[in-house]
Amino acid sequence: MIKPRSWLPTPVLSILLLLVWLLLVRSVAFGQIVLGSALAVAIPLATYRFWDAEPRIGKPLKLLRFALRVLKDIVIANFEVAYLISNPWRKLRPHFIEYPLMLEERFTITLLASTISLTPGTVSANLRMDGKSLLIHALDVDDEEALIEQIRQRYEQPLKEIYEC
Repeated sequence: MIKPRSWLPTPVLSILLLLVWLLLVRSVAFGQIVLGSALAVAIPLATYRFWDAEPRIGKPLKLLRFALRVLKDIVIANFEVAYLISNPWRKLRPHFIEYPLMLEERFTITLLASTISLTPGTVSANLRMDGKSLLIHALDVDDEEALIEQIRQRYEQPLKEIYEC
């Protein structure tokens, strides 16, 4: 739980709320700015108890490299999936994989699952109740162990270094 630091616990969220309010009402009249500002202060104050603590980024440059790697993998995987689908004579080998997690924090596990799901050809299907493994469905799998090792090296290890260091 986040403890409020002041009357404005999350200034960025408050600014975004104000901007969204002004866009919704399609007016920048003084009364709408006052009402939007009041909501932008009141909503974060009323809901801060429900928020998890903000993740601490240990290595911001590594986070940038991770984001670029994920974008590159998404583009490449789009072409690979398009090739697989456009060749009807090639047999796909779909497979469910039980992926053992090294990550412990809920935020980083969610980020890993989202990264896997964003990459075409794979989707995170389930997280075990104990949080120790992730069920992944892959569209075409040659070697299950190779896929596990690829996910561990390309995604899980950098996330562990960035957030759980």
